[in-house]
Formats: sequence, structure tokens, C-alpha cells
Amino acid sequence: MAKMRLGFVGLGNIGGAIAANLVADGHDLSVHDPDAARVTALTDKGATAAGAAVDVARRSEVTFVSVPTPAIMEAVAGEWLTAAQPDAVLIDLTTNAPETVRRVGERIAREGRHLLEAPLTGGAPGAKARMLTFIVGGDAAVFERCRPLLATVGRAAFHLGPLGTGNVGKLVNSLFAFTTTWVSLEGLAVCAKSGIDLRTMVEMVRAGGGGNFFMDRMVEGINERGRPTDFALDLALKDAGLLLDVARELGVPTPVAAEVAQALVVAKAFGFGGRDFTEIVEVAERLAGVKLHLGPPRAG
Repeated sequence: MAKMRLGFVGLGNIGGAIAANLVADGHDLSVHDPDAARVTALTDKGATAAGAAVDVARRSEVTFVSVPTPAIMEAVAGEWLTAAQPDAVLIDLTTNAPETVRRVGERIAREGRHLLEAPLTGGAPGAKARMLTFIVGGDAAVFERCRPLLATVGRAAFHLGPLGTGNVGKLVNSLFAFTTTWVSLEGLAVCAKSGIDLRTMVEMVRAGGGGNFFMDRMVEGINERGRPTDFALDLALKDAGLLLDVARELGVPTPVAAEVAQALVVAKAFGFGGRDFTEIVEVAERLAGVKLHLGPPRAG
């Protein structure tokens, strides 16, 4: 696609990887992050450092923002809006509160600029490999304008509707992932305490029709501990809370989601908030008083 003047605010594990790919594609990219080392890692690749979000806005046709919380995103958007070019687009990659997205979007639209929400799945590995899936909400014409750009840094983009729907879709996707992970660990703990070999159990579940994302794939890493943090348990807890907020506003009962959120609260109480989400295995072990160990796949 044609080279563009782009901006990026928030250069964490995911944002930094996406920004590096945009630089590699030859775009004129301005970047900002409170962590100077993150900025330097991008300027060494050819990006231009910006002192604040307002400086990014002055230089960019399209600006990406990737930050941890709705409050930070709203603050960045307000600063960006003070200097954004007419018809400029802010693409919010944050897993956000739908109500915040709608409120910020209305403010941006009044000033003749555009907000597109595009929370994503795939994590830092997906960002590096251009294998992200974007879950988009916003004006259809703005989405079509930005679709080619998203396509260069991801593998798929789904437009779910107006602002707010993208984050509803992302939060529900997270609910599926969190729930299947936790219920699988509960079941495996019951098996381990019953003396059942976990490898045999995993193979039985896969053949017997009770499989899910965790049991089909992620369970293979159950023995690994102390991984570098890609997606922190604190962020998972934030996302679970946002989902419960949305469900409460809509009047949708979500008792299972509430129980899974409590498991994430326990993880935080154990001091695991900064650890990678995969460390939730140890939470299940502590609660059940059992060690979960998966033997190697059987030959043949």
C-alpha cells in the first residue's frame, strides 16, 4: 500500500511490535511512550520520536493508540484531538469499555476527526508475526479507509458495527478464552486428585468431544512456569471486569463470567498480577492442593 504518515502512542509488547512492522513497511512513523527505552527501540529502526501525543497528532494522518486502560486511552485521545489534522483517524487498539469508546468517539466526531476501535487478539507473538485479528467498531467508511493498513499488520479484521461493538466482541472473545481455560484446569485438578494420568485424560477428551481451545492446544504448555509476561493476569482481571460491566448494563445474567472473574481476583491476591496469564495454572494448583503435570505425547 502507499506509504503514509502514521503515529503510534503506547509501545508495549504489542504496540511496539506493530510499530516495528509499520516502520519496516516504509511508513513515516512518529512514536511516543513514557518509557524512553521503548521509543529508542523504534527510532533505532527508523521511526521519529515525539515528545507527547499532541506531537504525534501534528505529524500523522492515522494514529494508533495501544495503552492498558480506558482512562489512559481517553486522556491520550483528548491530547491527540487538540492537534489532530482535519479528517485524521485515531485507531484505538486498547481493550476498552464500550461506553468510553462511544463517549470519546462522539467528542472526536464533533471536531471533524474519526475514532475507530480495533481491539485485537494474538498477543505479542501475533503482533510480531503479523497474525493479529482486529475486532472493529466504528463508521463503515472509516473502517474501509483503514482496512488496508490493518491488513498489513494482521491476518483478519472483523467489522462488528458502530463504536462500542468492537470491544463487546473482544470482551466476549476473552470470556470464552478465560472460561475454557479455568474450567479445564478445575477438571484436570479433579483428575489429578483421583490419580488419573493427565496425558491419558487429555487424549480422551480430545477424542470424546469435550475439547476446547485450552484442551486442544494450550494445555501442552501446562508444565512451563515463569514465562516472560505477554498478557498479565492483572490485564485479564481488568478485561473480566469490563465484560461484567457491559453485561450488567445490558441486563444479561453472566454467573459463569462472575466466577471466572473471582478466580482472577484470587490470582491477584496471591501476588500473581504481574505474571503471564498462563501462570493461572498455579492458582488452580494452590486452590486444589495438587500438582498438574502433563506427560509427553504418546508415540504413534
